Order: sequence, then C-alpha cells, then structure tokens
Amino acid sequence: MDETIVATPWWARVAVWTALPAAGAGLGWVIREVPGWVLRIPFVPVRGPLRLVDRFDEPWATLGAVVLGTIAGLVLAGLVDRESLTVRISGTQVTLTRPGTTRAVPRSAVAVAYREGDQLVLLGPTGREVAREPSHLSVARLAAAFGTVWSAQDPYAGSYRRWVPDLPDVPAEAAALFAARQQALDKGDIDDARDLREELARLGFVLHDRKKRQHFRRVDGL
Repeated sequence: MDETIVATPWWARVAVWTALPAAGAGLGWVIREVPGWVLRIPFVPVRGPLRLVDRFDEPWATLGAVVLGTIAGLVLAGLVDRESLTVRISGTQVTLTRPGTTRAVPRSAVAVAYREGDQLVLLGPTGREVAREPSHLSVARLAAAFGTVWSAQDPYAGSYRRWVPDLPDVPAEAAALFAARQQALDKGDIDDARDLREELARLGFVLHDRKKRQHFRRVDGL
C-alpha cells in the first residue's frame, strides 16, 4: 500500500538530545564559576553568600553543577522531542505519531488540513476538529502530502468569537469545561487544556486560543 510519510528528520532529533544536555552541562559549569568571578570585582554587595558558595569543595562542586545542568538539559530535550511529529498518509487513513502517542483518523474523515501556529489541525467535512498535534514540520512538505485538502489557513477563521462566562447560548456543561480550561490556560497546564479541548470538541465546540483567551465556534451535524 502506498504511504506518504512526513517526519521530523532523525538528525534534528539527535541534535536535540545532544545539544541540550551539552548546553545544560556548560551552563552548570558557568553557574558554578560565577561566585568566584563576581568576588573578584571590588565593592560587590552581598559578598557573604557568594563566599559561602565559592568555598564548596572541588572538584565535587563543579561536578555536581555539571551533572545537574546535564539532567536539566535532558529534561528539556525530552519536552522538545515530545513534539517530534510523524505524519503517515495512506489510502485509508492519516496517522499522527509523537513519542508516546499515536492518533489515527480515517482519510475520508479529513476534509481540511492546515497549520495553526506550531500545530497541525485536521477538520472533518462538517468543520469538526478531528485532530490537533504539535508540529514543526515543513509546511511545503505537509501541503504536498495532503494534496487538495491542504489549506493555507483555517477556512473558518472568521467564525470564531471569544468565550466569556455566562454566554446565553453556551450550555451549562460546556460552560463548566470552558471555565476549567481557562484556569488551565492561566496556570500553563498544557495537558489539562488539551484534554478539556477534546471534551469540548465532543460537545461540538472548536477552539482557537489567542494569548490565553479562548475563542470558539459551534459545529452542527455531529
């Protein structure tokens, strides 16, 4: 079966896992050396705490700082790599894969595909959102892979309006989800905001976030 694949280049993923831990290790070393450098400057205030830090035994202090920096770099690399998307398009389905998660959508259910910021969005024939995944893939490659269903922008861009509490045409169940999601956005809880977006999608709401403000449109014919 013919299959078109658009993936994050392997060398880019290797670079992330190599460069970020190395940068973290370097930053750890720099932070360890900062107190000594600062203490060489005359009239620097708060010299007591700086002297205390500078007296830590070597080479353990430097080694500890480098190890902690490396660990921080590995954590950051893992967060970045979570957004390494692979798109597989066959005659029957579209599969979106990231480390730890896979979502498959029937190809017949994808009427529009477009890029919104750093996310790939797939819409169904009724305008319902059927998939949304972080993506830094080439727009040109995605456009070639999706063909005629690819759009340069959201075709429903003019249909959104801002959510505020107590809108009369938003059912109570959806209003509670909107309120909970707003709290998640304010706290920067990306995972919870994503889960609540999917819950609202099941109720017929398609969301677009602008600077932590929720905008939505209703979908008929679910």
